[in-house]
Order: sequence, then C-alpha cells, then structure tokens
Amino acid sequence: MLAPDGRVIMISGANRGIGLAVAQTLYTAGYNLSLGARNPAALAEASDGWATERVLAARYDAEDKQSHRDWVTATVDRFGRLDGLINNAGIAEDVSVEDENDEALDRMWAVNVKAPLSMTRTALPHLRRCGAGRIINVASLAGKAVYGSGVGYSMTKFAAVALSHATRHAGWEDGVRCTALCPGYVATDMTANVETMATNQMIEPDDIAEMVLTLLALSNKASIAELVVNCRADVMM
Repeated sequence: MLAPDGRVIMISGANRGIGLAVAQTLYTAGYNLSLGARNPAALAEASDGWATERVLAARYDAEDKQSHRDWVTATVDRFGRLDGLINNAGIAEDVSVEDENDEALDRMWAVNVKAPLSMTRTALPHLRRCGAGRIINVASLAGKAVYGSGVGYSMTKFAAVALSHATRHAGWEDGVRCTALCPGYVATDMTANVETMATNQMIEPDDIAEMVLTLLALSNKASIAELVVNCRADVMM
C-alpha cells in the first residue's frame, strides 16, 4: 500500500457532503490537499484550523475549463507534484424520458461528465509522471441501474463509469489507476428531499471517505475498476 509521503490529492466539490468528508479523512491520514469549489471562501471555512502548508483552496467551476487548467497549474506550482484526482463535484436534476428539459440535461452533462473529462485530461500528464497516479470518479448506483423513468441523471452517471474505464486504459502503462465509485443514497444535501428512504438509513459520507482512502493506498497491482456501494438489499453486478 502507498503511504502518503507528501502525496498531493485534488478534490472537486470539497466544501460539503462527500467531498468534505473525503478531505477531512485524507487530511487526517497525512495527505496534502488541493480543494476545489466555486466559492474558495467556503473551502477556507471548511478547512479552518488545518495546516495551511498542506492545503490549497482554489476556484473550480465545472462549466469553466479555464478554472480547471488554473487549478491544476496552481496545485503543481504549490506542491511540485500531483498524485491523485477525485472528481466528486456533481449535480442531480429531474429529467425523465418524456421531459424535454434539455437545459437541465445539458447542465448535468456539463458538470457530471464533461468537467471530469476535462479535469482528467488536464491532470493526466502530472499523474503519469508520479508513476502511481490515482483518479476516482464519484459516479453513482444510478450509473449501474435505472430506476423508473428518471433517465437524465442516470445517463450522466453511466457516462461517468464509461469515462472511468477509458481512463484506466489511457493511463495504465504509466501507473495511473482509475476507479468508478458508485454509491447508492448518501446522507448529504443532495439527498435531503428523497422521500423513499430515511436519511438515517443512507450511507454516511465518512464511509465513502474511508473507501476513497483505501483506493488511494492500493498498489498498482491491485486495481479496482468499479466499487459499488449500497445501503439496501439490491444486488448490483
């Protein structure tokens, strides 16, 4: 397993929910962190009390590719290296098969698919250089199965899983490993209005963070292409 040893991990959407839980867990484990969000002030508040030499707070706007390039550049300039990228930022909007809400669908494609692809392209040269780069795309159980007619979000998460597999192939020879992390309902702001399951029955963000910690620490010889996590009895293969 790989010890932190100064390793630098970028996390998008790190100011709340899964992203913040992951950041807290990785910080405690000794990683240096580059945290991205649309509002860097929120990142500074979330990481209050952390050692400033180990944390960079930067602007990340999923729909602004220049912010992707600027963030990666700032990270490498600050720490001199990049070892991991966690594409966590995402949105969910209701778009069914019969719903012509193309604006909402386009937003989800931009944030959930095109932005992680852009971040991967931008970060990949640095991840190749370190010889053991890691990319984790926070997809969803909705990227493995579609429930009902709510197809929009699932379409983007199926695509995120496909991106993960393509990335594994692209970086494999240079030690880059990529995982599609596919949880069911996680108790965050995004699921606050879910009526089919109580919040106290959902996956805890800290549980997801522990899985990310393990994925980052595995050697190049132990690659997990997909990690499906559920909080109910459904079995997804």
